[in-house]
Amino acid sequence: MMLCPASAHAQAFPSKSVTIVVAYAPGGATDVIARAVGHRLTEVWGRPVVVENKAGANTQIGAAYVARSAPDGYTLLATSDGTFVTNPYLYRTLPYDPVRDFAPISGLGVINEALVVHPSTPLRNVGDLIALAKAKPGELNYGSFGGGSPPHLSMELLQSMTGVKLNAVQYKGGGPALADVIAGHIPMMFISVGLMVQPWKAGQLRPLGVGSSERLVEFPELPTIAESAPGFKATTWFGLFAPAGTPKNIVQQINNAVQGIVTDPGFREQFLAPNFYEPIIGTPEQLADLIRSDAEKWRKLIKGANIVSDE
Repeated sequence: MMLCPASAHAQAFPSKSVTIVVAYAPGGATDVIARAVGHRLTEVWGRPVVVENKAGANTQIGAAYVARSAPDGYTLLATSDGTFVTNPYLYRTLPYDPVRDFAPISGLGVINEALVVHPSTPLRNVGDLIALAKAKPGELNYGSFGGGSPPHLSMELLQSMTGVKLNAVQYKGGGPALADVIAGHIPMMFISVGLMVQPWKAGQLRPLGVGSSERLVEFPELPTIAESAPGFKATTWFGLFAPAGTPKNIVQQINNAVQGIVTDPGFREQFLAPNFYEPIIGTPEQLADLIRSDAEKWRKLIKGANIVSDE
């Protein structure tokens, strides 16, 4: 990729500490990858990169804070795709504009979801689920944690693509929902592959399929859901953003640094692979294109199914 010579301003960046605002609580998938990348950025830049958690209102608090920050590259937002591709359609109003208030910088990583069931069910694959759901419309329950949450939207997408009708049982969080699937109180739910592995290996869950477009290298025996529902995809991606108006040369400089980290074989081996993240490789413009395409996909689903957030 050809880049123009950096200006003196870009060469001086960063001249002080950089803050990455994570729009979620500590310990979640966004926080984990933001801290790992932030640690490496500190090494690359020789300047402290501080991570601050500003959680709440399905990322609205953190996003609004960064949107109002100075557009100088020193306050950045780490968040999931939902901030930009589902929130605009789940809420009547937002305290930020997902298009006008931000400059996309770089993707950080992607996690794949898996559709899991309790081992006592007769279901062995997604085809079995589709057949049973068509035989018993609206009778099969699945776990979720709020209207508009990723597990809810993934199941709504599967329903819309296969013509089946399932019943959502909403929980206050992913942990309680997963606990009830393991206990056999509800038969199934979508969870991240990282959360699936341990209970699967312990015989507490049975995965029917994964939401990636191709079979996972780590688990080639697991089919993709798309093998039964062509075109289906259930993933969550995470990205880094700056306030709108941040100079393009600074945005590009941050992108270069982040891309150098997420494509580094050592970082992949030590962090991404063990945590079941896949890197996002691309330019700020490619991240903006991803947002546009995903936003249209979820707009159609959310409006068509009349989904509103529980928050």
